[in-house]
Amino acid sequence: MDSETARRLFRAARVARLGTADPDGVPHVVPVTFAVVGDRVMTAVDHKPKRSADLRRLRNIRANPHVSLLVDHYEDDWTRLWWARADGSAWIAEEDREEALDALVSKYGQYAVRRPEGPVVIVEVTRWSGWRY
Repeated sequence: MDSETARRLFRAARVARLGTADPDGVPHVVPVTFAVVGDRVMTAVDHKPKRSADLRRLRNIRANPHVSLLVDHYEDDWTRLWWARADGSAWIAEEDREEALDALVSKYGQYAVRRPEGPVVIVEVTRWSGWRY
């Protein structure tokens, strides 16, 4: 799959899995809602219940900004399988926060009702890749 097709499939997906690693390389994967603007993937910590405000994904990004996001499509008809991945560097946004939130609100109606108030993560994608049957 070429990078443009991977980006197109990725952008249309409703949920991604965000993979981070701590300074020792211990992986951590969580599902996230997201929006794509150019070569940036944006996600935010929203109001859904969390165990703690000190989220492991945020600690990991501060310590090691290299991340991957994965979306996929599964069907029992395996000729329709595909996945797309965005690899890049992440940071917790200060300046671009409102642009990210606007993009999330336009993709998810739930955020129009209650805009995310938590930290915003932006990933500068350096590689789009994927596979399909």
